[in-house]
Amino acid sequence: MHIFIALLFAIDSLQTGTLPRQWRTSGPNCLEVPDWQVHEYNPNLYIIRESGCTNYEKPFLYLFFGADRALLQDSGAGDTDIDRLIPTLLAQWAKRNNRQVPPLLVVHSHSHGDHTSGDKKLAALPGITVVLAKPEEIEKALNMPGWPEKLGVIDLGGGRLLDAIPIPGHDTADLALYDRQTGLLLTGDTLYPGRLYVRNFPAYVKSIDRLVNFTKGLPVAHILGTHIEQTRTPFLDYKVRTVYQPDEAVLELSRGDLLELQSALSAMQGKPRREQLSRFTITPRVSLP
Repeated sequence: MHIFIALLFAIDSLQTGTLPRQWRTSGPNCLEVPDWQVHEYNPNLYIIRESGCTNYEKPFLYLFFGADRALLQDSGAGDTDIDRLIPTLLAQWAKRNNRQVPPLLVVHSHSHGDHTSGDKKLAALPGITVVLAKPEEIEKALNMPGWPEKLGVIDLGGGRLLDAIPIPGHDTADLALYDRQTGLLLTGDTLYPGRLYVRNFPAYVKSIDRLVNFTKGLPVAHILGTHIEQTRTPFLDYKVRTVYQPDEAVLELSRGDLLELQSALSAMQGKPRREQLSRFTITPRVSLP
């Protein structure tokens, strides 16, 4: 009963937000498409999508604001003007809130180039600290030794706490973030509507189990990854390097999708295989029998 009451209180205290019914799909005329789409989930969280006309990966970035500092997950793909975009957003938020421009911490969902390409440009700017997407660097910066078993907490001030959960398997430096203020769980390339590339199958299975156990009893408003590769038609995805995706699925997944993924992995009994589910496809990148 006490757990149930605590969960109701947690849900009641969540700060809500909105997601678009459809994200900009990078075409069909790239001359008419801006490099970035910035969506205000709520006044203290911006979701940013890079245009497919800039890079076919079309990654999502997440910018959180607390009372003392801001946090950006990922820095985009390719050669972009991320070093103009992010300072502009920081300044706009500060002006609206009659505050000084907050210092910014940059962390990553994982180490692949379509999520880290803007690191050098951002690191060159004052007031911005970039944590390299390496387990040893993450451990030190976020005070979470014992990768991948030890979890961390990032305090942005004013009660804005983000839990950092190591989830290697797609990459060695996969890191999920859970925002206690909104109930959003960010899962990078580990779980999103598309092809889930698994490079270390045992580690991936453990990571999904870790996410399931972490979220047990917690409110999860949405699970948000860093790509959309799926169409709105169940079991049908877009081909690699597709730029224009006029019928793409929504970004958000649920804890039910996480449980479905865990169940599918468990059924493989340690023998990875490609399995297409309605909203994503498990795609091993390990040696298959």
